[in-house]
Amino acid sequence: MSVININKNNFEEEVLKSDKPVLLDFWAAWCGPCRMVSPIIDEIAEEREDIKVGKINVDEEMELAAKFGVMSIPMLVVIKDGNVANKAVGARPKEEILELL
Repeated sequence: MSVININKNNFEEEVLKSDKPVLLDFWAAWCGPCRMVSPIIDEIAEEREDIKVGKINVDEEMELAAKFGVMSIPMLVVIKDGNVANKAVGARPKEEILELL
């Protein structure tokens, strides 16, 4: 499954109403560590059919970033049944990202 660009218009449908756990990647184009994590997130999206993967650009979606209290990026959030199940801040190796799920 490919990565979904999440914004305030599709957030409820794609994330809150998802029947699968959702891995959200809060990122920005100017963020070096975000660029390191991005290919890993893409890889996980391709490999795992049992989850949904979304990316949220914090510069474009300030409302969503504020809703999740994003202070530092990259920030990864796992949503299960519409609730935050796990989160982590900073670049991480693939194994650690998978452990969040």
